[in-house]
Amino acid sequence: MTLTFYNRLALAAAILTFIVIVLGAWVRLTDAGLGCPDWPGCYGELTWPKTEESIAAANERWADRPVETGKAIREMVHRYAATLLGLMIMVLAALAWRRRHDPRQPVVLPFLLLAVVIFQGMLGMWTVTLLLKPAIVLAHLAGGMLTFSLLAWLFFKTRPERPAPNLLQRRLTLPLTIGLLVLIAQILLGGWTSTNYAALACPDFPTCTGRWLPDTNFSEAFTIWREVGVDYEGGILDQDARVAIHFTHRIGALVVIAVFAWLLACLFTTPGMGLPAGILSTLLVTQITLGVLNVVMSLPLWVAVAHNGVAALLLACMVYLLTLSSGPRRPS
Repeated sequence: MTLTFYNRLALAAAILTFIVIVLGAWVRLTDAGLGCPDWPGCYGELTWPKTEESIAAANERWADRPVETGKAIREMVHRYAATLLGLMIMVLAALAWRRRHDPRQPVVLPFLLLAVVIFQGMLGMWTVTLLLKPAIVLAHLAGGMLTFSLLAWLFFKTRPERPAPNLLQRRLTLPLTIGLLVLIAQILLGGWTSTNYAALACPDFPTCTGRWLPDTNFSEAFTIWREVGVDYEGGILDQDARVAIHFTHRIGALVVIAVFAWLLACLFTTPGMGLPAGILSTLLVTQITLGVLNVVMSLPLWVAVAHNGVAALLLACMVYLLTLSSGPRRPS
């Protein structure tokens, strides 16, 4: 087994993770997060109830959550894809251990990925059993983004030939790190907006409910842990709390734009970084456009799903840029 094979397997796992993230957004945005009220099966079955008899039996057992076949299928497709991803990461960890004596082979990172994906499985279970509790759903989203970022990092680290940065490129590490932290914070704010059903709390743009400073309720908006046993599907917050979340996400977008403007200026003025800087700027403009379209078009499904997907691609791009700016130095 060569490093090239391992690198390709890491790439395949990263691509599958991106698909799982997009599927997760599709499930969440079509209100299919409780399409299967149990876990890991669906209405007690390995797939989902298909016959009239099995549907009737499921409806009798789960009277408060009758079978909606479309939602059940979406939820199970997401689970199947996540299970396959978990198996792929297990293989990556096993191969890394087998190749542990090769100095080029990362070992800690694959096992960190394995720990993350196991915890992700638990979060997936709690997402269902705790009835879409926002803190759990947000943690599940963050775990997916973390898995994707770590797999991208593993792919870039195991390339057969990694270009060594010069001194000017190494100086980009600090602005890239700041940009990454700001991006992570904004993604978490976006996840909190989605899990609390606040995406349309401000139905207009650039104002919010027709005002530049709308009525808000921040104390309720950012209460992270709430009581167990409540069905959070559709959200439970009042309008002012949802406005506070949405408005904060908009302010976060302005911070991201300011920080990334500085970061892109650093990148474009560094020799050899023009192409990745161009890709990053394209992704950023696309993400901002999708965010605005979510509001002005009243959250069309394809736009909202794409907004999640491009956020993941922005993360991967930042990881790639960090790998370019790190590593053994070569003469400038």
